[in-house]
Amino acid sequence: MTSPWPNQIDGKPLFLLDASHVVEEALLDQWLLETGGENAVSADKVVLRIGRNPEQIDSAALISVLNLPPETCLIPLRVAWISSVDQKDARPRIRDLLGGNPRRPRPGKARRILRNDPDRAVCIAADSATLADLRNRFDALAVEDDGDAGFASYIAGQAGLALDIAERRLQGGRYKVPRRVAVNLRASEKFRVAIAQVAKQTGRGLDDLHAEAAGIMKELIATPRTFWLDVMERLNLLIISLGYDEDVVVDNERLAHVRQITREHPAAILWTHKTHVDGFTMQHLFFEHDFPAPHTMGGVNMAFAGLGYVARRAGAIFIRRDFKDDLLYKMVLRQYIGYLLEKRFPFSWAFEGTRSRVGKLMPPRYGLLKYVVGAAHATDAHNLHIIPAAINYDLIGDVGDYASEQAGATKQPESLRWFIGYLRGLKQPLGRIYVDFGEPVVLPIAPDPEDSLALSKIAFQVGVEANRVTPITLAALSTMVLLGVTPRALTEAEMIRELTRLVGWAKARGIRISSDFEPESRGQLKALSDVLVTNGLITRYDEGPEVVYTIAPDQHGVANYYRNTIIHFFVTKAIGELALSVIAGQEGADADDFWREAEHLRDLFKFEFFYAPKDEFREELRAEFAHYGPDWESQLGTTPGFAVQLLINCEPLVAHTTLVTFVEAYRVVADIFARLEPGDTLDEKACIALALTYGRQAYLQRRISSEASIGKLLFQNGYKLLDNLGLVAGGDETLSQKRRAMAQEFRELAIQLERIRAAALPGSGQH
Repeated sequence: MTSPWPNQIDGKPLFLLDASHVVEEALLDQWLLETGGENAVSADKVVLRIGRNPEQIDSAALISVLNLPPETCLIPLRVAWISSVDQKDARPRIRDLLGGNPRRPRPGKARRILRNDPDRAVCIAADSATLADLRNRFDALAVEDDGDAGFASYIAGQAGLALDIAERRLQGGRYKVPRRVAVNLRASEKFRVAIAQVAKQTGRGLDDLHAEAAGIMKELIATPRTFWLDVMERLNLLIISLGYDEDVVVDNERLAHVRQITREHPAAILWTHKTHVDGFTMQHLFFEHDFPAPHTMGGVNMAFAGLGYVARRAGAIFIRRDFKDDLLYKMVLRQYIGYLLEKRFPFSWAFEGTRSRVGKLMPPRYGLLKYVVGAAHATDAHNLHIIPAAINYDLIGDVGDYASEQAGATKQPESLRWFIGYLRGLKQPLGRIYVDFGEPVVLPIAPDPEDSLALSKIAFQVGVEANRVTPITLAALSTMVLLGVTPRALTEAEMIRELTRLVGWAKARGIRISSDFEPESRGQLKALSDVLVTNGLITRYDEGPEVVYTIAPDQHGVANYYRNTIIHFFVTKAIGELALSVIAGQEGADADDFWREAEHLRDLFKFEFFYAPKDEFREELRAEFAHYGPDWESQLGTTPGFAVQLLINCEPLVAHTTLVTFVEAYRVVADIFARLEPGDTLDEKACIALALTYGRQAYLQRRISSEASIGKLLFQNGYKLLDNLGLVAGGDETLSQKRRAMAQEFRELAIQLERIRAAALPGSGQH
């Protein structure tokens, strides 16, 4: 297979042959002779080895031609070897990956390919440029003068870039990768100014700093290659397909919108983090849809032997865990990020910084966001687009470990041995994976990275948008229903009825439902229950006259995790229901009392949820209750018993299944402090340790209703609340009284939630 002779050649041509060995050089010579005839025979040629090592090209052969006439037209040529992965709907084969890079075959393999399948070798010509044009572009860079060697290196780099672009026309956009990043960084004026500033701040010499910076770049800069992108995709697909359907559920129109954004603007894609499968899922999704692979940023703890080697060559950037005082490292990182933003290579990372151990969105970590925003600020990058991505699963293999950790077990450190064990744990039916993209947070001008308020607003917007596009899945809603009635079991008919009511409520409010969710389908419920029973999450009893379902013993923490993945959709309604229940027992309570109680409850759980601003929160709650009584505010306080009747009408009731774990966990922490002697206190670590043991006792005594209310993060947030309210320590003489009052408040809230649960139970007469 051949390409046509390059058109629009002005002046005498000089062909730059990117040939890694004699077989490729012979192919290009033959192609020149067959397509160019006499023009090719008389043309000058220079053989380079660009494909062998595109980061460090030996450009010495170019020095001898730099004195050619300025109008000389330089035309890069290459042999593109078509791999099996370039065929439509094909995926990398083991023999492709084990037999050496099929896109850059060694001489022996190249000869075998030519004998057996010669059409796999395609000679391509990249866009040409005159020597004068290249000289002008080189001079405009204002790089340090390195004589002919510097100019020759620049020409070789530009030829490699042009050839990569030409080759992608055959292979696809997924192989768009940056080249010669370290070389270009060191040559830039911005980098020289930045390193001079570090020298001034530290008193170190420039030579010393440049030498250390080179080592940092080697450690930090990803070196993606087409071959390793293929290898990584093979690994991505292998990991996903161990337990999940390999076809990720995604809105193709939204994905196309994301593609357009990343082409036109500097961009970062921030995804929710529930399991180690997340990163592999995002890479697979982009590869499968011919999307240029974003540079995935993560902690260096994941760069262990094997995986780290492949991932770095597939675009992963591994960052040190701690470098607060290392000015040089921070400078190199900022310059690297700025360079990729400028060249329109998007970033990708888990913006929570760690996997969610409780299912709901975790508070964001600002480290990576701060450096990306800082790089955009320093390089004057406009219209930075931060795109939220929500990843959700029917089931997650890690959840059992999360529940154990929350109950007090020690987290196992990452290693190759751990990773192999992790993969084995995925070999079970886990359902499907869902990815949804939210509206981007656009920064016309990036704020100063030291502006913590601006960063928190950006992170908040990302979190709200990620929550908004998270779909409700059948597994998550089923666990929510069963937790709401625990320890009672539900019949199949009752399960379907409860699911149908909740789905109807969600659809009426425009909440996303996973595309394959059919709550009325007994067949789908049976298929799901088979998976949940196999995974040990629920118990199905079918030896009586009716089939009944319940959460399996010791699985409340796991069920709570799945419920929490969708809990944000119900929080506002739940707070409203609980506020109604509270004021229903207050004589003469009116709308003002309701709003005070609702905002007080909102504040109690501020460490758990991403809320809309207070005015928006009020409007959301006002609109929610308008579904059940258009003039409900005016009737509160004027119509006797109206609060109770409005609460009964608020079908489906969700406060009991949404808030009970938080109320009970906070009650445990508040009880611990209420028992302290005046003047005594506990630090966070001691409080959590004591709460884990006291929580177990409280559960056995049924002071709390579920083991799901026993968890490190729940107790940690309960401690934060008490500290925020000034109840952890202090010299106030009334501190003990205030602590007891807080403990009593949570007891009373637990009673209110139990009343709501009783009203919501199937067969209670309120449906």
